[in-house]
Parts: sequence; structure tokens; C-alpha cells
Amino acid sequence: MDNTVNDSAIKKLKLLFTVVDRPKAEFYLDVLSQFDVNFQMVVGGLGTANSELVELLGLEPHKAVILSVMRENRVEEAMNCLEEKFNTIRNGKGICFAVPLSSVIGVNLYQFLSDNRMGREASL
Repeated sequence: MDNTVNDSAIKKLKLLFTVVDRPKAEFYLDVLSQFDVNFQMVVGGLGTANSELVELLGLEPHKAVILSVMRENRVEEAMNCLEEKFNTIRNGKGICFAVPLSSVIGVNLYQFLSDNRMGREASL
């Protein structure tokens, strides 16, 4: 009986959203890159609190929203790592959540996003 894993098996993808203070975006991009993320995008965001409250609490109103496409089997590990960083990095607070991607158009795009290029899976 052959117990080898089928490398061509479909790997589910998720879109991980990470919201952090804008000055910390580069740090969190680096943190997420260790989880085989092949696509990341950063968009600017603005907190909803009024300026007096932001000033009173000493918050950073300018946010970075990091969008990361990753394989479903890496998401929990990535979120645990992010949670640890949110709790230990000075001014490193943030939130993260993931949503499933139900479809991707094109085999090559899927292979790129799932990090399933020929030869890559053998080294994991």
C-alpha cells in the first residue's frame, strides 16, 4: 500500500487579513513571509475613533491592512505567531482574521498562490 502524499492534491486557500499600525506594517510583512505566503498586499486604513479620543488614548489612527493569500494548513500557525507578536512587541497591537477563498481562476494562478510549483512541495 502506497502511503505517499499526492503532491498534486488541491490545497485550500485562505485570505488572511492583518490590521496593524502603519509604522509596523513592514515588520508584520516579514513575520508573515515565513509562512509560505506568495502574495501579500498592503492597503492603507484609518481608525474610526475621533481625533480627540485617539489623542487621549495615544493611538495611531493610520492603519495598514495586510492581505495575505496562504494555504489553509498554514493559517492557524500564522495567526498564533501574530497573536504572540501582538502581545509581546512594543506598540505592536493588531487584529487578524481569515476567510476561505472559494475559487481561483487559472491553474497557474492557483499554483502560484498555493505555493504548489513543481519541485517546491518535495522540499516542504
